[in-house]
Amino acid sequence: MSDEIEIDIDDLERRMDGAMVALRHEFASLRTGRASASMVEPIMVDAYGALTPINQVGTVNVPEPRMVTINVWDKALVGKVEKAIRDSGLGINPQLNGTIIMLPIPELNEERRRELTKVAAQYAEQARVAIRNIRRDGMDQIKKAKNEGMSEDDQKLWHDEVQSLTDRHIASVDKALEEKQAEIMQV
Repeated sequence: MSDEIEIDIDDLERRMDGAMVALRHEFASLRTGRASASMVEPIMVDAYGALTPINQVGTVNVPEPRMVTINVWDKALVGKVEKAIRDSGLGINPQLNGTIIMLPIPELNEERRRELTKVAAQYAEQARVAIRNIRRDGMDQIKKAKNEGMSEDDQKLWHDEVQSLTDRHIASVDKALEEKQAEIMQV
């Protein structure tokens, strides 16, 4: 590979890894019939005059596979946290026990499981598109380097390296999707 002209593979890999992190975050927000603290992460509570993430007004725990509990630190906020959960669209009915809010996670029916696998597939496709866009950026860098005098052999080496990086990340997206769909369909 040329000494003067280099393609920033580390930057491309970092950006592709970022797409994978975003995909895993999206997958974590999907309800699979199993309790997870990440289910309540996006919920914002009107606390002290500002919208605050739920994990900043109480402790979120998963004491059993089908139960999430939120131990609200300030008694005055219990009603607001309960209202935020009801309004969140999670489809979970909170139960109060003093300052502890319990969220029993109901079983998913077959139809809802199929819908969730489709949503997971959409998230995976968004990640694939992001990775392919990063690949395109890498290929554009190679074309620019060609105009600056990069040899054809070096172009081929860089092209193969960018393509290999892309293929690895696309394969990991497919693997993550397969695992998530299996988790969703598990009864």
